[in-house]
Parts: sequence; structure tokens; C-alpha cells
Amino acid sequence: MGFDEEWGRLRSDAAESRSTGMRLNSADAGGAASGDGDVASTPAQKKAAANDIETDLEPSTRKAGNWADDASGDAVKGFDGWDTAKGLKTVQETWESQVKTLMGRLSAEKGALRGAGGLFARNDLDTHGTFLQSRSKLNGL
Repeated sequence: MGFDEEWGRLRSDAAESRSTGMRLNSADAGGAASGDGDVASTPAQKKAAANDIETDLEPSTRKAGNWADDASGDAVKGFDGWDTAKGLKTVQETWESQVKTLMGRLSAEKGALRGAGGLFARNDLDTHGTFLQSRSKLNGL
């Protein structure tokens, strides 16, 4: 098969696979919508992740940042008067900035995880309330 023939076949196959259409998930035997369930909100897991950040990641990151700061500070003192000390000081300042940024990011993620649980719960309650308020015009016929 030549290049032109193969290219034509591949283009045709690609066009067929991109056909437009709508596919709806079917219902299972019980009548519930089928799916893999990945859309579910898990407040307990969000809370656990936020607690892990607070009790493990933040203290470990702070400890590692301080350890590197101490070691770099000692090295800067050891090379006092040399250009190496200036370079190490620049590296130390960059490190401190990166640790500070990482600590801020961890704190923001922790807050977002804790806030998301409440947002999902309020959204679920609002949706539930909307369903309770909407009444069919067929009621009472």
C-alpha cells in the first residue's frame, strides 16, 4: 500500500471516529443513573488532607527549611571574606524565599480543602431545598 492510499484510509478512519452525536449513560436495572461515581464530594477526605498538611507537611517543611538555613548560615560564616560567601548568601536568600512561598501554598491548600467541604455541603442543602420548593402543576389533579 502506498503512502497516499494509507494516508487516505487513516483520514477516513479518523473522520468516522469523530462523528458527532450524543450518547447518554443508560440506567441500571434499578433505575439509577450509571457512572463511575467520581463526582462525589468527600468532606471527610478533604478534612483529613487538610489535617495532614497541618500536622505533617507544614511542620516537616518548616523543619527542613530551618535545617538548610542553619547549614547555609554556617557555610557563609566559614567563607567570610570570600566571593563564595556572597554566592552562598544569595542561595540562602533564594532558599528562604522558596520555603516561604511553599509554606504559603501549603496554608492556602489547607484552607481551600477546609472551605471546600463547607461549600459542597451548603450547595447540597441549597439543591435539596430547591427540589422541595418546586412542585409539579400535576399535584392535586
